[in-house]
Amino acid sequence: MKPEDIQAVGQEMAIRWSDGEETYLPMEKLRAASPSAEMKGERDLLGNRIGGSAQTDFPGVKVKRWEIVGGYALLFFFSDGHDTGIYPFEYLRRLGREWA
Repeated sequence: MKPEDIQAVGQEMAIRWSDGEETYLPMEKLRAASPSAEMKGERDLLGNRIGGSAQTDFPGVKVKRWEIVGGYALLFFFSDGHDTGIYPFEYLRRLGREWA
Protein backbone atom coordinates (compact mmCIF):
# COMPACT_ATOMS: atom_id res chain seq x y z
CA MET A 1 0.00 0.00 0.00
CA LYS A 2 1.36 3.35 -1.13
CA PRO A 3 -0.05 6.86 -1.39
CA GLU A 4 -1.69 7.61 -4.73
CA ASP A 5 -2.46 11.24 -3.90
CA ILE A 6 -1.20 13.55 -1.15
CA GLN A 7 -2.63 17.02 -0.60
CA ALA A 8 -2.58 19.75 2.00
CA VAL A 9 -6.24 20.65 2.60
CA GLY A 10 -6.73 23.48 5.07
CA GLN A 11 -5.05 22.39 8.32
CA GLU A 12 -4.87 18.70 7.35
CA MET A 13 -2.84 16.39 5.18
CA ALA A 14 -5.09 14.20 3.05
CA ILE A 15 -3.70 10.93 1.70
CA ARG A 16 -5.50 8.56 -0.67
CA TRP A 17 -3.89 5.13 -0.56
CA SER A 18 -3.54 2.60 -3.38
CA ASP A 19 -6.24 0.41 -1.75
CA GLY A 20 -8.73 3.32 -1.80
CA GLU A 21 -8.54 4.18 1.91
CA GLU A 22 -8.26 7.87 2.76
CA THR A 23 -6.36 9.29 5.72
CA TYR A 24 -6.76 12.80 7.15
CA LEU A 25 -4.04 14.06 9.48
CA PRO A 26 -4.23 17.41 11.31
CA MET A 27 -0.91 19.17 10.73
CA GLU A 28 -0.43 20.21 14.38
CA LYS A 29 -0.97 16.63 15.59
CA LEU A 30 1.23 15.29 12.80
CA ARG A 31 4.05 17.55 13.96
CA ALA A 32 3.63 16.37 17.57
CA ALA A 33 3.69 12.73 16.43
CA SER A 34 7.00 13.09 14.60
CA PRO A 35 9.01 9.87 14.94
CA SER A 36 12.28 11.81 14.83
CA ALA A 37 15.02 11.42 17.43
CA GLU A 38 14.57 15.13 18.11
CA MET A 39 11.04 14.41 19.36
CA LYS A 40 11.20 10.81 20.61
CA GLY A 41 14.81 10.68 21.77
CA GLU A 42 17.18 7.79 21.19
CA ARG A 43 18.08 4.68 23.17
CA ASP A 44 21.61 3.91 24.33
CA LEU A 45 23.04 0.38 24.52
CA LEU A 46 21.40 -0.15 27.91
CA GLY A 47 17.99 0.98 26.65
CA ASN A 48 18.03 4.35 28.42
CA ARG A 49 16.26 7.17 26.60
CA ILE A 50 18.51 10.08 25.72
CA GLY A 51 17.09 13.38 24.54
CA GLY A 52 13.72 13.95 22.98
CA SER A 53 11.24 16.71 23.52
CA ALA A 54 8.40 17.00 25.99
CA GLN A 55 6.64 19.51 23.73
CA THR A 56 3.28 18.21 22.51
CA ASP A 57 1.55 21.35 21.27
CA PHE A 58 2.43 23.05 18.00
CA PRO A 59 -0.26 25.68 17.43
CA GLY A 60 -0.46 27.04 13.90
CA VAL A 61 2.26 24.81 12.45
CA LYS A 62 1.72 23.83 8.82
CA VAL A 63 3.23 21.38 6.39
CA LYS A 64 5.06 23.40 3.74
CA ARG A 65 6.01 20.45 1.53
CA TRP A 66 6.65 16.70 1.60
CA GLU A 67 8.72 14.02 -0.12
CA ILE A 68 8.39 10.27 -0.50
CA VAL A 69 11.36 8.51 1.11
CA GLY A 70 12.56 5.20 -0.31
CA GLY A 71 9.09 4.04 -1.33
CA TYR A 72 8.09 3.34 2.28
CA ALA A 73 7.64 6.68 4.07
CA LEU A 74 6.96 10.40 3.87
CA LEU A 75 9.15 13.25 5.06
CA PHE A 76 7.23 16.40 5.99
CA PHE A 77 8.75 19.88 6.06
CA PHE A 78 6.97 21.94 8.72
CA SER A 79 6.65 25.73 8.98
CA ASP A 80 8.55 25.70 12.31
CA GLY A 81 11.63 24.28 10.56
CA HIS A 82 11.20 20.65 11.66
CA ASP A 83 12.15 18.26 8.85
CA THR A 84 13.83 15.23 10.41
CA GLY A 85 10.90 12.88 11.05
CA ILE A 86 10.45 10.06 8.56
CA TYR A 87 6.87 8.79 8.77
CA PRO A 88 6.45 5.21 7.48
CA PHE A 89 3.25 4.66 5.52
CA GLU A 90 1.92 2.15 8.09
CA TYR A 91 2.49 4.69 10.88
CA LEU A 92 0.53 7.35 8.98
CA ARG A 93 -2.38 4.98 8.36
CA ARG A 94 -2.45 4.01 12.02
CA LEU A 95 -2.45 7.66 13.11
CA GLY A 96 -5.29 8.40 10.70
CA ARG A 97 -7.38 5.57 12.11
CA GLU A 98 -6.66 6.61 15.71
CA TRP A 99 -7.49 10.26 15.05
CA ALA A 100 -10.66 9.57 13.00
